[in-house]
Amino acid sequence: MVPRRSPYDNLPDVRDGLTRAERVILWQLSVLEREFPGRNVPTATLYGRVVEHVDLSVPEFQRLMQRLVGVR
Repeated sequence: MVPRRSPYDNLPDVRDGLTRAERVILWQLSVLEREFPGRNVPTATLYGRVVEHVDLSVPEFQRLMQRLVGVR
């Protein structure tokens, strides 16, 4: 079951400016990097892990990933 969106999910945290979705992406990326040592983490696997915690569409996920990576 996917958790419902909170009105606070899109507010950046005062400490570092990350939203809840960005924080979950980075957390799951860290977990997956330990599961795939020395290899790149498949984006589909990362998306699957992220949507277990945050309700995101594929375009929203891609937009957040581009923001985190710094691609314009």
